[in-house]
Amino acid sequence: MGNFRCCKHGLLLCVGLLLNLPLAAQEYPGKAVTFTVPYPAGGGTDVVARSLAEQMARQLGRPVVVDNKPGAGGILGTHAVVKAAANGHTVLIGLTQSVLTNQFLYSKLPYDPRKDLAFVSQIAIGPLLLLVPANSPVQSPGDLRRMLKTSKGAASCGSWGAGSYPHLACAHMASSLKTTITHVAYKGEAPMLQDLVGGQLTFALGSLTSAKPYMDGGRLRALAVTGEQRMPALAGVPTFAEGGMPDPEYRVTGWIAMLVPLATPRPVVDRLQQAVQQAVGSPELKQRFEALGMVAVGNTAEQFRQRYAADWPVWERLVKVSGAKLD
Repeated sequence: MGNFRCCKHGLLLCVGLLLNLPLAAQEYPGKAVTFTVPYPAGGGTDVVARSLAEQMARQLGRPVVVDNKPGAGGILGTHAVVKAAANGHTVLIGLTQSVLTNQFLYSKLPYDPRKDLAFVSQIAIGPLLLLVPANSPVQSPGDLRRMLKTSKGAASCGSWGAGSYPHLACAHMASSLKTTITHVAYKGEAPMLQDLVGGQLTFALGSLTSAKPYMDGGRLRALAVTGEQRMPALAGVPTFAEGGMPDPEYRVTGWIAMLVPLATPRPVVDRLQQAVQQAVGSPELKQRFEALGMVAVGNTAEQFRQRYAADWPVWERLVKVSGAKLD
């Protein structure tokens, strides 16, 4: 009898509850699924999206295609998904920037991710390495902290642009240590690392993928890794916390995640979540992500929501301290 109580609130509501959502779960996906990537083809997010699409097509029994919609720091592609039909056939593969930090970097956005998007799953996280030239006397995060306190403004750090995590972390480090660190913004990670190798920078934060050739060649040294855990590919490199720098600002990492328009039926969200978890759990994808310097996650929608809520104030502080604006 409990199934018929909804009819007291109207026939349409009853039909919707008894028919529409179960049908959504049973029939989804009814056609090809599109992964919208708000960044150019060929980048790390695109590579992850295409790897995931290949695996999830097997789970869903339908083609999964990748549609790159770059522009405005991920805003254009993210907004396109917000406006799309909430039926699970248009999915956002977004970064921390496009669905979190842009809220603080831009004074006005055409969407609010907490009100316009539903969380599905974090796909992978991308920890960054604290790097110094191989000939630097700095051997640990503690050494760097002590050196910065006495550098009298002579130290410098690099990033691949205002508002990037390396820029924000550098600003936080200067503020927390009550010192001055010169920030140098580059047009990409490659020129930043070249200057770091050449000794034009004191330190920088960079990705494993880009830094590894220099590390293997004995030209750069990794002192620490961001995040809560060590990277499987660099088990000997401690986290910032293990290195004596436990600030929450060093515990956050960038991530790649799946989201859909807010009104997407819950059974469809659950189906997508299940498919992501199965795909990300495969040895093939784990190895592919590790080669990209990422760590596979594949958590639940609720776990993603909790992580997002915990990260929000940390990123807000980071941006505020840095003074970065991208308008």
